[in-house]
Amino acid sequence: MSISYKVNNPFNQELLGEFPFSSKEEVEAQLVLLKKGQKTLKNIPAHERSDILRRLSVLLDENSEKLAKLITLETGKTIADSRVEMVRAVNASIASSEEARQIIGETLDSDAYAPTRGKLGIVCWRPLGTALCITPFNFPINIAIHKIGPAFAAGNTVMFKPGPQNTLSSQLLTDLCYEAGFPEDTLQLCMPDIPEMGDLIASPLINVVNFTGGTAAANSIAHAAGYKKLLLELGGNDPLIVMADADIDSAVNAAINQRFATAGQRCTAAKRLFLHEDIYTQFRDTLIAKTKQLVVGDPLQEETFIGPVINEKAANEIKLSIEQAVSVGATVALGNKQEGNVIYPTILENVNSDCELMVEEIFGPVIPLMSFSDIEQIIPIINNSAYGLQGGIFTQQLGLIKYLFDELDIGTLAVNDGPGFRAEHFPFGGVKSSGVGREGIKYAIREMSYLKTLVI
Repeated sequence: MSISYKVNNPFNQELLGEFPFSSKEEVEAQLVLLKKGQKTLKNIPAHERSDILRRLSVLLDENSEKLAKLITLETGKTIADSRVEMVRAVNASIASSEEARQIIGETLDSDAYAPTRGKLGIVCWRPLGTALCITPFNFPINIAIHKIGPAFAAGNTVMFKPGPQNTLSSQLLTDLCYEAGFPEDTLQLCMPDIPEMGDLIASPLINVVNFTGGTAAANSIAHAAGYKKLLLELGGNDPLIVMADADIDSAVNAAINQRFATAGQRCTAAKRLFLHEDIYTQFRDTLIAKTKQLVVGDPLQEETFIGPVINEKAANEIKLSIEQAVSVGATVALGNKQEGNVIYPTILENVNSDCELMVEEIFGPVIPLMSFSDIEQIIPIINNSAYGLQGGIFTQQLGLIKYLFDELDIGTLAVNDGPGFRAEHFPFGGVKSSGVGREGIKYAIREMSYLKTLVI
């Protein structure tokens, strides 16, 4: 008898559905089907894969409101935020369609080095085979398209494993992929329980694992995967630096939008704010005033800016992190209030640089503020983290920007923007425990491909 799981609305605990986990036998049958589908895809040329992905973008756009509502019901993300996600998902599908036509290699001259051999090396990108795409709860459609789109564009078949909380939206997305023209033997949705995930990852019928999520799960994936190609997009403890010459209003807006949106449940959220002492008070007062105006509550209401976090366990852990920071000296400038799964936006001052909030990734609407007088004070604090995903700085000093770009252990530095900046065609990923490889449509295609050379 199959084991089932329930999906509840994080805001009001309404039951959205009860679903069976995929059995081991079902997953094995899907993998065999996808192995056969690799031949199917070999007979679908790049221009046809491109057309299928373009049709998918149209279908995503046509079903945008339906999917946005499902995202909100499943995750507690505000409806406005879910609509933004759908715009990005449509763009990611368009970009995947365009990049499917642009997968180009190079030609090498063997005579660049002696002896003369009179050969050419024709270097091509080829699909790895079957990609296991594992997605998190927080951006269920956009992140799925960032994996499925490039994998299919490259010519890989796809085993799609979303988070269980996203079952309804993921089922609809899979149906839309089929409607767009994905043959069923090139894309399968599976939902094995956690104990069965190791066997799926280790299966010789899986050739590449593309995962977005936490480092603990990534460590388990790496252990099970062996020599498989891995593309891991993991967490971040992303800094936002505001210098004395910054546009304060723009910096405050970036902090609010990139920390409190999605209830802070973003790997690229502005999780640590470093404010130059000359503008500290002005920034803090403006941040508090604007944060007080944010509407907290029902994510289906148009005016709501902050809804619940994903579940009770997550909410309690965030509250404990706030209390831990307070216990070692932090003071609460605003917030520190919990109602069910809703954590009200919280701003902390006098935060110890070694406390959990400053070193670990906290997935919630909490902003710790730190004042500094010299940029050299904060570089070691920023780098004193297992993570190194993205960062942001507000300043007009080009020399400082270039200096920080070299000194900070991060994958991307955004200037006069926050660490949450992302564009579908930009490379995306970090260093240290923030992951392995790069997403971004063109770059993900390469990660899920291998180089093959013809010498002629």
